[in-house]
Amino acid sequence: MSADPRTWINTSPGDLQTQFPEITAGDPGAAIGRAVSAFRGWRATPLSERRECLTACREEIAANKEPLARLIAGEVGKPLREARLELDAVIAKFGFAFSDAEQFLEDREISDGLHPAMVRSRPRGPAAVIAPFNFPIHLGHGATLAYLLAGNPVLFKPSPLAANTCAAYGDILTRLLPPGVFQIVQGWTQVARDLSLDARVRAVCFTGSYAAGQALAKDLAGDISKSLALELGGMNCLIVSEDADLSAAALAAADGLCLTTGQRCNATSRLLVHSGVEKEFVALFREAVALYAPGSPTNESTMLGPVVSRRAFDRYQTLTSHSGDWVIAGQADDSRGFYVTPAVIKTREPFPLGTSEFFCPVATLETFDDDRGAMELQSMDTMGLTASVFTSSEERFAEFASELEVGNLYCNLPTTFSPSSLPFGGMLFAGNGHPGGRGFARFAANEQAVQWKG
Repeated sequence: MSADPRTWINTSPGDLQTQFPEITAGDPGAAIGRAVSAFRGWRATPLSERRECLTACREEIAANKEPLARLIAGEVGKPLREARLELDAVIAKFGFAFSDAEQFLEDREISDGLHPAMVRSRPRGPAAVIAPFNFPIHLGHGATLAYLLAGNPVLFKPSPLAANTCAAYGDILTRLLPPGVFQIVQGWTQVARDLSLDARVRAVCFTGSYAAGQALAKDLAGDISKSLALELGGMNCLIVSEDADLSAAALAAADGLCLTTGQRCNATSRLLVHSGVEKEFVALFREAVALYAPGSPTNESTMLGPVVSRRAFDRYQTLTSHSGDWVIAGQADDSRGFYVTPAVIKTREPFPLGTSEFFCPVATLETFDDDRGAMELQSMDTMGLTASVFTSSEERFAEFASELEVGNLYCNLPTTFSPSSLPFGGMLFAGNGHPGGRGFARFAANEQAVQWKG
């Protein structure tokens, strides 16, 4: 397959005999033109009416939850139980977005200045949302709602691996919103670049790899007026202190490693375990991981689906071919789909498998002797997205919280516990400080200060 095919057919990673309808790449220039034409009318639409349009979208998505969930499971391999939870989050996101719009997008009167004044929210213009495959609807959906509520038309570029799933989602929004206000623009890397770099597009939200995000930021550096939000992944630590509830820590570590087959930006990549409890923790952890047996993503009971593609399968095999002390040895089977098992290597050397995001169910295990040692190990993470500390001491957690440079810090919860009720983003190289999750509306519009002589 060429790097940027004009047409392509997706095969289910859970059943290589199943193919989806052919997808044709969109025309970015034409789509942007339609968005520009739609901008004047959409920006003039009162926020209350924009909300009404999106409420109708929420109701239609809820009515189609099950077929959308089955599309996710079939096309990207996410277990059906997880796909349904993704749709639950998509539906719930409307409520959070509406609340954020009231807080951040309504005009605010200012009464303590020299003159009467107000702060107004002004739409930026067409926005490009470049979405990933792992949460094919949910992650792009959050930014989409914020941009739309702020009065910006949206050009939604799905992952090509989730093209059919997002086309079904897009059909709902395009049918219920005014023409040109929301468009799905299918394609690969060049389509994403064409959308992002066009001067008529005034905001870009990109979720993907650090390398791609860095390249995009460099390409856009000459246009400082364009808003760019980046969410670029993580190498996330789960820290098990000597006073931790080891059973709970083991279950959370298994969740962080295995949910979405490790294909989450907040997946647990590093297990940092106090040396005094290592043996007991590892025994409990092995039991917890054993619950995640590979199975068809469309089966109700499956907890571990396949990785999304041949490329992801090959990356897993490269990682697990590394020589060393494998606490849990991985296995790979591509006879019917891209199925893999969780794998964990014990190491004294941080990042023996590299510093790039694994994006599969692989992790390292390192030990420490005291809290300072754990903090020093965690500080080697240059991504700064999430971390979790398991401890029974509030004081100990507070000390970790004052030291760890991560955007999302949890106590006695999995690293993957990132609810839409909170902001989401990294402090270091996991992004550029423009969080997803709660409050993204802050980045969806410009503020205009207006004052007049009374």
